[in-house]
Order: sequence, then C-alpha cells, then structure tokens
Amino acid sequence: MKENAIYTKFLTPSDMDDKQESLRIAKLLLPSQFARGIVMSMVLYPILPFMRDLSFGMQFIFMASLMFVYADFASAIPFSNTIEGIVYLKKEFVEKKVFWTIQLEAIMYSIVFGLLSAWLLF
Repeated sequence: MKENAIYTKFLTPSDMDDKQESLRIAKLLLPSQFARGIVMSMVLYPILPFMRDLSFGMQFIFMASLMFVYADFASAIPFSNTIEGIVYLKKEFVEKKVFWTIQLEAIMYSIVFGLLSAWLLF
C-alpha cells in the first residue's frame, strides 16, 4: 500500500515516544482546551438571557442537544460515529457495533452536560 503524504503530517502513537514532541503536546494541551472553552462560551453567551426564561427541562434538552449535535454527531470530524465519518471513512471503520457504542457514550456525556449546565448556568 502506497503511503499517502498527507498522513505523514498527523501524529501517530510512535510520535509520542519522541520526548520533544511529547513535551510540545503536553505544553499545548490545557491552554488549547481553555481556548476552545472560551471560544465556545463566547458563541453561547448572547443566548443566555433567553435561556433563563425557559423551564429547567427545556434548558436541559437544549444544552444536551447542543452538546450532542455540535460536539459529536454533526461535527466536521470524520470519526466512526459522525456524519462525516459515515461519508468519508471506509466501511470497516464505521461498523454498527462501534458506531452505537460511541453514540451511547456521547449521549451519556450530553445528558450529564445538559443536566449540569441547566442546573449551574441558570
């Protein structure tokens, strides 16, 4: 199988054995997650006043759905449980068992996120 040049630009498990690369990733990991959180919260901030008018149940449904749809199922990342993955990954990477296992995990995280955000934010 011919190696595709584009894949040489992505990290592989063997790259983590490289101490310099591992330190670079460790240095960027938390700041990048904080930056992601700040950017995501900036997008949601304008709707917070409108969310306060909704019942706890509607706040939960909205936040859990937002988490599930945008952060998982409809995200633009080709993975075994996303729309992009279904389209762009080979069939062996999108097996039903793997798809539903990951979806179940995403649903559980979304429920926890929805409950906590509806309780703590509003």
